[in-house]
Amino acid sequence: MGPVSSPNTDTRSALTQVISALGGQAVQLDESAVRTAYRRWAPFYDYTFGVVSTAGRRHAVDVINQSQGRVLEVGVGTGLSLPRYAKHLEVVGIDIAPEMLEKARQRVAAQNLDHVTGLHEMDATQLAFPDASFDTVVAMYVITVVPNPEQVMMELARVVKPGGSVMLVNHFSQTEGVRGFLERRMAPFAELLGWHSVFDMSRVMGTDTLKLRDRRSLRPMGLFTMVRFDRPSETSQGLA
Repeated sequence: MGPVSSPNTDTRSALTQVISALGGQAVQLDESAVRTAYRRWAPFYDYTFGVVSTAGRRHAVDVINQSQGRVLEVGVGTGLSLPRYAKHLEVVGIDIAPEMLEKARQRVAAQNLDHVTGLHEMDATQLAFPDASFDTVVAMYVITVVPNPEQVMMELARVVKPGGSVMLVNHFSQTEGVRGFLERRMAPFAELLGWHSVFDMSRVMGTDTLKLRDRRSLRPMGLFTMVRFDRPSETSQGLA
């Protein structure tokens, strides 16, 4: 494979928009802006942020592979995680950017990923799936790029089955301790890479039907966090 060419001025501008949003900055992107930015970013996403996010994706999918049933990946992008899912799972992916989805479809075809049964262009704030459609729902490096993360969390909770799990992989702010100190010192550099630590975890904790199960720091350097929620079954809710 030859060297990846440098992005042009328009593409760099799009990257700046998306990177700011990925870092949870106060910048608010509407749906049109997100689509435009990712259209320009799609050709080289795998070689930029895709590389940085590899360890977190692998860890999350390895956890999901221990489960059963249907998996929904929200913000599937170019499909970097799809080959890693275990064959006993049925995987469906959605993304708002058709250019990213086209690369995901090419990946599925090239690698004969028969366990991937659908890749759909869809807004995460308005998922076109019935209630309780999936056993596991995962959103990796997504929640800080959407204009309304609280609405996205409500949708993830709606489409997961009682007894199922919702998993997030993202960067969340921390104000205390060594990590908080390092994040503040790294802020100028981190902002350029989309790791700006201004998105508080409380923004994903307000969904009544989801109960926090696990939270753990991931590589590189613990900058990303995997958060896992369970949606209790009706039986367990009744016993609580």
